[in-house]
Amino acid sequence: MHPFSDRLKEFIAGSEWVFAKTYAETWPHEYIVQERVDNDLFIQLAAHIDTHGYESEFYSTRQIYFDFNGDTYWHMGNIINRCPESETYRRRKAEGRLPESWNREQ
Repeated sequence: MHPFSDRLKEFIAGSEWVFAKTYAETWPHEYIVQERVDNDLFIQLAAHIDTHGYESEFYSTRQIYFDFNGDTYWHMGNIINRCPESETYRRRKAEGRLPESWNREQ
């Protein structure tokens, strides 16, 4: 794992992560929105995820993920998401804990 700068660690710790109501029961996670946080640090964190992360799947979708301090981070446009590493798709798939039925269009 490539280390975060102290500024990015402070950004992660100091940001107000919002619990995502969408998919709350099947895929609980938190997020921050670029327009509501320090733009420069958001861009740096997104770039760090892309540069030092790993490609993995979420069902049939490929995504870049980055693990740090017990959480897994990924970004999608102007949003950075996180969830506990134990609740990622790849971990739950390996442990046979995927939701029995899940509609991505919820």
